[in-house]
Amino acid sequence: EEPGVTFVKSPRVGTFYRAASPESKPYADTGTKVVESTVVCIIEAMKIMNEIQAETKGTVTEVLVENGQPVEYNQPVFVIKPD
Repeated sequence: EEPGVTFVKSPRVGTFYRAASPESKPYADTGTKVVESTVVCIIEAMKIMNEIQAETKGTVTEVLVENGQPVEYNQPVFVIKPD
């Protein structure tokens, strides 16, 4: 944990996707302003696409996982600097 930032963590084991499809632009990227309900990524688990929300208000400062990579439960996937 780092002071002054919030981590968006994966709520489940699955595959991390930054966009709804390969042709779509990412939900969130470095510099994106988000609010609690902003969808920032999708985690696919057992063929079910789960939209993950920021759950905090701020600016995305870092994306910690590459598109299409597996993630573990509670693994940080985004860093957000609160507003």
